[in-house]
Amino acid sequence: MRQVVQAVGGGEVRVVEVPCPSIGPTEVLVETVATIVSAGTERAVTQLAQAGLLAKARARPDLVRRVAQKARADGLRDAVQSVRSRLASDLPLGYSGSGRVVEVGLAVNGIRPGDLVATGGGGWANHAEFQAVPGLLCARVPDEVAPGDAAFATIASIALHGLRLAEVGPGSKVVVVGLGLLGQLAARLAIASGCDVAGVDLADLPLRTATAHGVLALREAGDATTAAVREWSRGRGADAVLICAAGRAGEPVMRATALARDRGQVVVVGDVPLGLERAPFYEKELSLRFARSYGPGRYERGYEEWGVDYPAGQVRWTEGRNQEAVLDLLAAGRIAVADLVTHTFPIARAADAYELVASRREPYLAIRFDYPPADPRPAGSVPAARELTGAGAGAGSRRLPVPHGRRGDRVGWVGAGNFSASVLLPAFRAAGFEQFISVASASGRSARAFADRHGFAGTAASAEEILDDDDVDVVVIATPHSTHARLAAAALARGRHVWCEKPLALDVVELAAVEQAAAAGGGVLMVGFNRRYSPAVVEARRRVADRDGPLSVVYRIAAGPVPTDHWYSDRIEGGRLLGEVCHFVDTCAALADSRVEAVTALPGRGGEALLADDLAVTLRHADGTLSTIAYSSARPRSCRKETVELLTGRHQLRIDDFRELVADGDAVWRGGQDKGHRAAVRDFLRMCRGGRADVTAELLASSRAVLAAAAALGTGGVVGVPAPGGPSADPGAAGPVGVPSPRPGRTGALPALTPRPGEIRQD
Repeated sequence: MRQVVQAVGGGEVRVVEVPCPSIGPTEVLVETVATIVSAGTERAVTQLAQAGLLAKARARPDLVRRVAQKARADGLRDAVQSVRSRLASDLPLGYSGSGRVVEVGLAVNGIRPGDLVATGGGGWANHAEFQAVPGLLCARVPDEVAPGDAAFATIASIALHGLRLAEVGPGSKVVVVGLGLLGQLAARLAIASGCDVAGVDLADLPLRTATAHGVLALREAGDATTAAVREWSRGRGADAVLICAAGRAGEPVMRATALARDRGQVVVVGDVPLGLERAPFYEKELSLRFARSYGPGRYERGYEEWGVDYPAGQVRWTEGRNQEAVLDLLAAGRIAVADLVTHTFPIARAADAYELVASRREPYLAIRFDYPPADPRPAGSVPAARELTGAGAGAGSRRLPVPHGRRGDRVGWVGAGNFSASVLLPAFRAAGFEQFISVASASGRSARAFADRHGFAGTAASAEEILDDDDVDVVVIATPHSTHARLAAAALARGRHVWCEKPLALDVVELAAVEQAAAAGGGVLMVGFNRRYSPAVVEARRRVADRDGPLSVVYRIAAGPVPTDHWYSDRIEGGRLLGEVCHFVDTCAALADSRVEAVTALPGRGGEALLADDLAVTLRHADGTLSTIAYSSARPRSCRKETVELLTGRHQLRIDDFRELVADGDAVWRGGQDKGHRAAVRDFLRMCRGGRADVTAELLASSRAVLAAAAALGTGGVVGVPAPGGPSADPGAAGPVGVPSPRPGRTGALPALTPRPGEIRQD
């Protein structure tokens, strides 16, 4: 399918061929009929992408801080690789459209294949021939509304939400500053609500268009415009001023203070500078509000991704219900939008539309992309490097021919995130893997960009397509944690070799399914517990191999804080214990060279135990070794992330953040930070080729130990870890010697691969 993207690192807007997206249980697959360009928002996105690094840093200081934190934690080289990978990625453009439903997730209510729906949401409802959109961001279109008009629903919802924040009703005097597309929609919605509306702009086309629809259109002229508003409002000023302008010039917020009445409302809807002064707000006791996109639910993962709607009695106007309200107004003829369309382009000529937006060579309001009827939903791979810019765009082609190498060399990749690009894929190339067949991701777009940059022969429409591809010998799973077990079990059952990033499973049901598939399928299973392969750990293991008693291991991790919306806070993904502490459990097992037989774990206070930011985990190994893992969300500036101390009867060893190993006071190894990624992949390749003893049993034992630790969080007691072939092989096993599921209510149904737009993962 075709999609419009902008490279994060700059360059022109492009139309590219990407795989059709897949959907999860709360999503809807839509074949697009029309989308609307939100010129202000999308121009800002493209301008930032095309700006230099300094301008990007000034615009997003939050990301600069995260890069600095990564540099301190993982070293400058890894931080630079991560930034380069991010800059090489593509951003999807667009967020408001309409189309016909092709497929519906099992948890979506009220929508069926064939329905015409309005679609919304940045990261989902893009300028693309197919969209995978959350069910709560799809609104069924009444029969009276044309598909092209329905495509305005989400953009109009932004204006409607701003109007709701203004708390106006019939007879209210409303001034709209900025009569671009958003301002035109705000003015029409206000009139439909019984308000009197004045609009302020500088350009002729917006003023003429507003006048034709009953707006008192005023050309901005400073005091003269203020006087006109005062006269229009019987000397009081506007009850509410909606700022719908966009850009960096001027001071529209302060301008609004002159137009508003005493104790009036000022609502910022567009992207404008503030430049606030206290006195004008104080003297009139004005209220200043900011409209956050389409309404309640926006940027809330529970609502948008998980499909948890808010009760109408508590939250009457969510973003989805605002979409419905706009469609109802269109159906009743109380607002019209068709006349706002000044330019239309077929999707293949999207680049021409953005050139118009950037150059402003002629006036415009709404720009609509039309989509000719597409072929049936694409199946199979698409070429890895295909850009569509003009005539002939949309022609299909197949994946490049695949050379047949020896067993174990041909790689299919599932998951195209930043960690894959900056760390894992370079490790696979360095290890000796040479044939990269295809890549799949939930969005399709990221798979295409990943394949383009990294030399894959093609892309796949889904993870299942890679698993079924006979040209693929090795499947790499680098997807959200909740998908690991399902994909690993399916790949192993097909006889593929599997590299699965940690964690392997999030409960015993999942782990049992993976173990059974590994035993029956004949392929090699490797889990991304890479720290056991780091030079510091390898040398430490050598030095304690001849000890005459158990070890004492203390592993301290200063992980640092993460944003509140980070996936660590998502119980579906398992939290910090299952998602990261698993690394440290496996490292302790490797250092002791002895499996874990019992575990106890305590979370810090506050929040859910499984999602705790601070943890203490103690492991007892079969040889008597005791390992203590102290995991903290603190990160003082002077503190490195990981320190491991080992004591034997004769030796003391310390691993300093995988940069140095000190034995009995002397540095016996020192180098750049090396967490063992490349050595782990080299060992995996040898395993695939039958030249290395299989470590799968050790990795499975570590996975069982982590699940036991998760179970112990809820009890504060000691939980036994089943030995290989023990109770964890039985999905129903639990109790003092088994590992109960750490996630209550799990039924054993493994989750589908679902997209996480904008998601950033840290290893």
